[in-house]
Amino acid sequence: LTRILDWADTNVQSTLYLCWGAQAGLYHRYGIPKYRLDRKMFGIFEHRTLHAAQPLLRGFDETFFAPHSRHTEIRLEDLVKVKDLHILAKSDAAGIHIAASRDNRHIFVTGHPEYDPLTLLSEYSRDLARGLDIHLPKNYFFDNDPKQQVNVRWRSHANLLFANWLNYCVYQMTS
Repeated sequence: LTRILDWADTNVQSTLYLCWGAQAGLYHRYGIPKYRLDRKMFGIFEHRTLHAAQPLLRGFDETFFAPHSRHTEIRLEDLVKVKDLHILAKSDAAGIHIAASRDNRHIFVTGHPEYDPLTLLSEYSRDLARGLDIHLPKNYFFDNDPKQQVNVRWRSHANLLFANWLNYCVYQMTS
């Protein structure tokens, strides 16, 4: 993995790291550790944009939702020590969501904007079938009732994130 990350430095314009990849990338690039959570971060969480003028967040609302499914976290106090990083979005419940290097060559997203509507349900069902101690994904079903439909409210911002990354961090920056 480290050889691939190092290869990307000289062969691609910008790298987008998701969830575990973000944690691995932050550790490899900056020595930022991950910490085990007492309980799985699991569900759809509200986030705040912190730098609305940043091209990666162009078109984002002040608050937006994103899926998370992880057993570990990175911490704000570790990220703020690194001058090359700026935090673009965070959540009171889920913590840091998007951080980027100042040159936008490295974008770290701790959640799962790529998830389709039923991915969390599949993970939940899988863990239940394995007899694991799993809780219902937070804010996932209407009224937090698993008999209700999934409340999909992250797709538009996920599409914006990927489109902005491709446009502003890859396409417009590649010679």
